[in-house]
Amino acid sequence: MSFIKELKRRNVIRVAIAYAIAAWLLIEISATTFPMLRLPEWTATFVTVLLLIGFPVALIFAWAFELTPEGLKREKDVDRSESITRVTGRKLDFIIIATLVLALGYFAFDKFVLDPSRDAELVRTTTKAATEQAVEIADNSIAVLPFVNMSGDANNEFFSDGITEELLNLLSKIPELRVTSRSSAFSFKGENIHIPTVAKKLNVAHILEGSVRKAENRVRITAQLIEADSDVHMWSESYERELDDVFAIQDEIAQEVVTALQVQLLGAIPTTMETNPEAYFLYLQGKHHLESGRTSSQRSEDAFRKALEIDPNYAPAWAGLSRTLRARANWGQIDLYTGTEAARQAVLRALQLDDSLADAWAMLAHIQWVYDWDWNTAESTAKTALLHGPHDARALEVSSKVASSLGHEEEALKFALAAVEVDPLNYFILRNLGLTYWQMRRFDLAEGAFRRGLGLYPDREAAHSNVALFVTAQGRSEEAWQLLQAEKSETFRTLVSVFVLHDLGRIDEARQANQHTVDNEGKWLAYQIAQNFAYLGDIEAAFQWLETSYEQRDGGMTYILGDPAFTVLHDDSRWEPLLLKVGILDAWKDLKAREHGEAE
Repeated sequence: MSFIKELKRRNVIRVAIAYAIAAWLLIEISATTFPMLRLPEWTATFVTVLLLIGFPVALIFAWAFELTPEGLKREKDVDRSESITRVTGRKLDFIIIATLVLALGYFAFDKFVLDPSRDAELVRTTTKAATEQAVEIADNSIAVLPFVNMSGDANNEFFSDGITEELLNLLSKIPELRVTSRSSAFSFKGENIHIPTVAKKLNVAHILEGSVRKAENRVRITAQLIEADSDVHMWSESYERELDDVFAIQDEIAQEVVTALQVQLLGAIPTTMETNPEAYFLYLQGKHHLESGRTSSQRSEDAFRKALEIDPNYAPAWAGLSRTLRARANWGQIDLYTGTEAARQAVLRALQLDDSLADAWAMLAHIQWVYDWDWNTAESTAKTALLHGPHDARALEVSSKVASSLGHEEEALKFALAAVEVDPLNYFILRNLGLTYWQMRRFDLAEGAFRRGLGLYPDREAAHSNVALFVTAQGRSEEAWQLLQAEKSETFRTLVSVFVLHDLGRIDEARQANQHTVDNEGKWLAYQIAQNFAYLGDIEAAFQWLETSYEQRDGGMTYILGDPAFTVLHDDSRWEPLLLKVGILDAWKDLKAREHGEAE
């Protein structure tokens, strides 16, 4: 008799099948119910290990012993003519069938009853984790709130804002301090401020606030440092000087803050770069107009240029001009190529005059990343930016974007989280965190980051549609469709509806929405249109629009490496030549190799 036949005769195979089904059922039940019973995590693991150990024991037992009418006997002691293994086998068959029915019943219950509730809880948990700040408040953390304009002239608002920002920038140059970035600090401008509440939102231990009064050639600046937890003033001072002394006042305030916080510095306290007072006022006006948005961008450029006419060696004005020119080129107000090249020359001039400007290094890295697509050089430039401004939000943000483009996902996430830490209320910083999670296929956390942005700025265009995109990526397309109905921008509502309608099975409507985007927004949404075509399965059109995006130097192309929509193109013969043209073929191959290794 062969060994296999003997295994069958002794019912060893039946015992193995019955044991495997029963063990799977017990493992699944323990994994589901033990957490609900709040048992320690190790208990479910213990059950699994115990059942695995029991499997060979059960097989050995089935081989060595036989169940007889007189009870359990060793197999060698049972006369073959009296063996009832056939009867026992039939009983085992019934046991297998019954166990299998139970297993299938539990599988259906888990899939259609327990699984949806677990998914909903997972979404709630991960969204909460991504939207709530989990950063420990450091003793050396501080936010500089907008100084109040006490001049009685609204036209001097730029001056009080500028003084605030210059103080903020001066303090941020001190590596031992963690200073909240401008966009988050200025989000409280004009509000009735409750210091402990604001500090909690900004995740800082201290608040610096004050007022500015400018009258003719004199300025009065009052500043006070507050310990947020107790709402107690640690230091306050008033300075009344000639306008020429405004730089000295800023330096003195920075010195007093460092002294009050008892910060142990490794080097000297940075000082303000001085210039002609008139050039300084024009510089502050240029920054104010740039922050006001695209409608004021021409006035921003004019102010910076006038400042440089007075003092052509004032590096911060060159850096400001660079940022304005790049923004205007990006907005289509000036030619993309000539505008970006002018921005490059302006920032290089700024760094030639002062190579310690972290913001200027970050601007140069941004140009190299989004326009040149020279990501290795951009990575080096971003590191230099962080060397001079380790807590600079723009330097951290561009470092994250460059790392993402190079396929360095964990590094990109590290920088993205650090940027959120210093600029927690900045929509674009949160957007970058969401995109970083998106490239890592962690759609639940991406949703959480975008939901936080939506909560802060519900009226911002694309805020609802971005959340809808990640909701549908997790299979909740009906919810995504409802979110799209609240989107303020028709452009973004239509763009994202292609994904949502596709997942709802409304394919014809998805194609119509995509064609509407092509007809109306093709000049500036080439990359997104390529995404839509790829998602709809039109490979030919997707490649055509990717080429258009490449020719337009569309910033979206920098995300091509980790874009889930383009997975369908990976096996196309044109994919690698496109990546070679863009300059990330090696990074893509490294990423695929890592994915292949993880799969194995």
